Amino acid sequence: MAQIVKRAYKYRFYPTPEQANELARTFGCVRYVYNTALAERSRAYTVEGRKVSYAETSVMLTAWKRTEGLEFLSQVSSVPLQQALRHLQAAFSNFFAKRAKYPTFKSRKKSRTSAEYTRSAFRWRDGRLTLAKMDQPLDIVWSRPLPEGAEPSTVTVSKDAAGRWFVSILVEETIRPLDPVEQSVGVDAGITSLLTLSTGEKITNPKHERADRHRLAKAQRNLARKTKGSANRAKARLKVARAHARITDRRRDFLHKLTTRLVRENQVIAVEDLTVRNLVKNHALARAISDASWRELRTMLEYKAAWYGRDLVAVDRWFPSSKLCSACGALRETMPLGVRTWQCVCGALHDRDVNAAKNILAAGLAER
Repeated sequence: MAQIVKRAYKYRFYPTPEQANELARTFGCVRYVYNTALAERSRAYTVEGRKVSYAETSVMLTAWKRTEGLEFLSQVSSVPLQQALRHLQAAFSNFFAKRAKYPTFKSRKKSRTSAEYTRSAFRWRDGRLTLAKMDQPLDIVWSRPLPEGAEPSTVTVSKDAAGRWFVSILVEETIRPLDPVEQSVGVDAGITSLLTLSTGEKITNPKHERADRHRLAKAQRNLARKTKGSANRAKARLKVARAHARITDRRRDFLHKLTTRLVRENQVIAVEDLTVRNLVKNHALARAISDASWRELRTMLEYKAAWYGRDLVAVDRWFPSSKLCSACGALRETMPLGVRTWQCVCGALHDRDVNAAKNILAAGLAER
């Protein structure tokens, strides 16, 4: 049965100098409002023992705009500022529900610069997007079309560390589930092989970070030589950011293609319920695990399976998938990481990763 989902389409765009200046001012105001509201909510809770609601911070915003020295808050669209307060409210809700840590202040250098516009703060006409306080539409590179007849409900503009501008357009889209298939697959995540499937296929880890490590290290050494505060240091920092962006883009593209293929080919996908946060504490493996992006891969599988009518089953992380014989069910007491192939007492010869993937599939099907 078809379902209506909210889906974001992200595009790169090239602002005019005037648009870039307007967006830079908006980013600064969004950061100021978020940080000021966070400071006030923290003060009220610490000193007075009371929680401050979103409605109260909205009233504060009106007062800030009338305060001498803060007139710049009235020079940008009010919608991104209100959205910043809503995001702060969501952050506090997640904190009190123990889903996230306490909200932190946004840094000028380290935080993602973005501004969110709702329907009242932009104009969408004939496939052209014009933001509030701007006279011209954005020069968007339409790398793929929006769904036919789609009307944007929210637009988020951002600028990454590499100096690239992006616009994310949220629309409602009708997604039809894929036709059911007979095949199911167990997936064992690894480092040498990114994934090993219960079919015996091993998907090589592209190791994008390692492939570009020389380029990145050279850019970082060049940055370290530059005088702090100089124009040359700013240029060198941009080269480092571009090297990181190249790694991230290539990794995400690979994961999208891989997860789409798994979802299209299989009705049930069984995976291990890995806790990546704990695994990266192993300093010997942290870099390789981060480069593999297991968490991002799992997230992609989750929403794509939900969209297209597939079942994603997470097997308990303590399930002994590697030590269990997939042929007879015998369990070995130990299985050091250095053992890549082993023979069971029943005579079955196993590849460690393929055997684990088969056991994950069996456990996943049993849990459905």
